[in-house]
Formats: sequence, C-alpha cells, structure tokens
Amino acid sequence: MSEAGADARSRAKFVLPAGGEKHKWVDLAPRLVAKRYDRLSGLIPLFDYLFFQPPGFRAKAADRLELRPGQHVLEIGCGTGRNLPFLSRAVGPLGRVYGVDLSPGMLARARELCQRNDWRNVELIEGDAAQYRAPAPLDGVMFGLSYNTMPHHLTVLREAWDQLRPGGRLVIMDAKLPPGLGGRLVLPFGLWLMKRTMLGNPLIKPWEDLARLAGAIEMEQFMLGSWYICRAIKS
Repeated sequence: MSEAGADARSRAKFVLPAGGEKHKWVDLAPRLVAKRYDRLSGLIPLFDYLFFQPPGFRAKAADRLELRPGQHVLEIGCGTGRNLPFLSRAVGPLGRVYGVDLSPGMLARARELCQRNDWRNVELIEGDAAQYRAPAPLDGVMFGLSYNTMPHHLTVLREAWDQLRPGGRLVIMDAKLPPGLGGRLVLPFGLWLMKRTMLGNPLIKPWEDLARLAGAIEMEQFMLGSWYICRAIKS
C-alpha cells in the first residue's frame, strides 16, 4: 500500500441490506487501525467482559488447533498476548509460537507478558501479516479476534493458508451478529460501537471466506450464535 493509501480510508465498502436499509462499512487503512489499537491496548481485558465473551473461549479456540509439542503455530493479530499462554503451553519448549500484530502498543504488552512468564518459545513480530512468512511450515494458524479488523483480510487469509503444511489447522475465533431478527436489530448498534472501538467489521462472514478457500469447515457457535470458532484442515 502506498503512503497516500495508508493515510486515507480504504475504498473497500461492505453493504448488507437489512429491513429495507443498506448498512455500510468503510475500512480504515492499516496504519490507522494500528493507531486505534495502540490507544486501546490497556483496555483489552475489559472488552472481553463488556462484549460477554464466553468463559474459556480462548482456550477452546487454541484446543481446536490440536497442537502437539514441537510444532509451529502462528497467531495473526496476537494483540496483548491473551492467547499466548495456551499456544505456548501446547507446543512446549521445543515448539515455536509466532505472533504478528500491526500495533506496537499491543505488542509491548505482549512482550511484557512473555518476559514475566519466561516464554522462550514465543517470537513476536510487528508488521502486516500479509507480508509475514514464517521461517518453517506451520502446523497451525489462529486469527484471535482479529480477522474482521483487517481491511485486506482475504489476502491475509490466503497467505496464512499457503504457509500451512498438509494436515495443518486454521482457526478463526471471533464475535458475530446473532442469527435472524436479533442480528438485524443489533446491527446498527454493532456498526456504531465497532467504528468507535475495535474496528471489527460486523458485515464480514469469515467462515464463508474460509469455506471458499478450504472447501470444508467446522463451525461452533456460542452465546446464542454471538460468538463462534471455525476451523479448516488443509488437505
């Protein structure tokens, strides 16, 4: 992306008809997304509670990767490191966890967490996940509450999928609109809230993106369909 593009809003728009209305989302450029998350970095634990994240949700998502000791896993949008305890423990001292994030403020907190816990099997990288290549084929990839915040999410997804070895697992965990009338009613408020906080586009359907890429997925929903974990296994 050019510097001019990085300083402007992305032209990509998502439109969803609902009850006769058209709801729109205009992405921010990645640089501006990073700045927003720098400001929010100290509030991430609070958001987990405010958005009614299901108990044990992060651990469940990590479990779906079915990681074993010695394996390599990439978390895209690792943020302040709230999923790292589960990933680091799963791959063990001989494995490797790579965490990529655009926000230096978020990564600073993740690095402090790694230092406090002496996690020597975790490597944190500041940058765009679309441009990151892991040093070894990956056994797992996780999007940890991050997919909907990425203006170029399809590019990032394809790059991540390409780095998975055969048999590797890709997991996307996030919140979503509940199905039916409830989702249509909450959409305007969801758009308003996300534009002012996490920048997660509620009009994106990551499970559909993953299904088109992988051919088949597994989908679990929680809290009346407001949270989900989807997984694909690379053949």
